[in-house]
Amino acid sequence: MPIGVVIRVSPGVTRWAKWNCKVVAVLPGSGDAHWKEIRRDGDVVDYHAGTLPLEIYRSDTEAYKQGLSARTPSLFVVMRQDISRRNDDTPDLDLILLTASPFEAQDYMDSGEEIVEPVPMPPAVIAWIRDFSELHHKEEVFHKRQRDKIRVDLKQDGIGDSRIFQTSDVYRAPRKVLKGTLSSGSGETVH
Repeated sequence: MPIGVVIRVSPGVTRWAKWNCKVVAVLPGSGDAHWKEIRRDGDVVDYHAGTLPLEIYRSDTEAYKQGLSARTPSLFVVMRQDISRRNDDTPDLDLILLTASPFEAQDYMDSGEEIVEPVPMPPAVIAWIRDFSELHHKEEVFHKRQRDKIRVDLKQDGIGDSRIFQTSDVYRAPRKVLKGTLSSGSGETVH
């Protein structure tokens, strides 16, 4: 589903930030646009920044169900700064992705390289994702992982874990270091 992203741009409050940008709405089924001005109120301008496809997958229905159960179901807009457009009249943001999966949005937030903004999901998109999730969701059965049956605690001969090869006692005291020399475990003296 093509969805337009509306970004509200206001003047920055510090000299380091020329713009203050916030995703304020989405437009389901909109056509292509590139920073097209929609509304102006003094210095504050709403732009149709672009249109992104909202793609949903059968493998992500668990994430969609969790997102729909939130207090405010949201779509997540992933953006990245484009420093090559710093002198342009519009903000230096590129729209990267639009997702309904809170899990995917969290992955982008964890990287720290992208800007991820939630925006309330319109009722038509909620209905579309809910119907898709109900049709394709398969409950996954939880399988508890079983530990190995190998008993490693039966043998105590001072060399630690029997699966790890060691030539000497792991509980030995450190070797004495002579002035100017170091004794290695194999009997050689290292200078």
